[in-house]
Amino acid sequence: MSFLLQLRKYLRTKLDDKHRTSIRKFQALRLRGLQHLIYRLLFGSNLKALASIYGTDKWGAHWYAQHYETHFASLRRKSLNILEIGIGGAKDELGGDSLRMWRTYFPKGNVFGIDIYDKSANDESRIKTLRGSQVDNSFLESVIERIGKIDIVIDDGSHKNEHVLHTFKFLFPRMSENGIYVIEDTQTSYWPSYGGSSDDLNRSDTTMGFLKHLTDGLNYCEYRIKDYKPSYFDKHIVAMHFYQNIVFIQKGLNSEGSNRL
Repeated sequence: MSFLLQLRKYLRTKLDDKHRTSIRKFQALRLRGLQHLIYRLLFGSNLKALASIYGTDKWGAHWYAQHYETHFASLRRKSLNILEIGIGGAKDELGGDSLRMWRTYFPKGNVFGIDIYDKSANDESRIKTLRGSQVDNSFLESVIERIGKIDIVIDDGSHKNEHVLHTFKFLFPRMSENGIYVIEDTQTSYWPSYGGSSDDLNRSDTTMGFLKHLTDGLNYCEYRIKDYKPSYFDKHIVAMHFYQNIVFIQKGLNSEGSNRL
């Protein structure tokens, strides 16, 4: 009998179920790590391919990957902290497909995910999950303390309008000065079951209604309003890009330089 066979036989008799489970998890992590390296080598800059390979709904069920490529391609090789809200999978399911996709797409990026369920089984090199609600300010503050500067936020969480707006109002001012905030699945702005409305399209308590109001702030320095005091969003949103069911909000310093008449 070879040494390896003897070793396997010995381990079968000596290891308990806890040890065997640990070994299987380690083997799974090694396999995922190997897949990541292969995918990065073959498809590293092709986010549509990576979304399909990892099985996310960002390409196919939705057509978001093409827009992510437009806005993220120039950032791909930078050292960034990316936070995704909503890790996917039901309570007892793994999820994390898009976390692994982002880890491959951003080779120097650190990817963080938050979810109301424990998704720590997804934790591995450059991926960290945190458990909590996107509308719990104490939790969100602890996330910021854990991550430090956040360069990209992707809200793929509950999609409830109230939750989306709460999280945006809390996190956007705390992002890095040139951060990008992305809100997915904005179609729920029109769905009453998510707090939306198809009757009043300008309601400021819906995601799309609120964001549409912010577009005027891009030009706040042109207002003919005496003693107007710009809001934080007026002063720190420099671009907004609307696509079907997804919005990109670019943070920066919206200066008062204007061509006044």
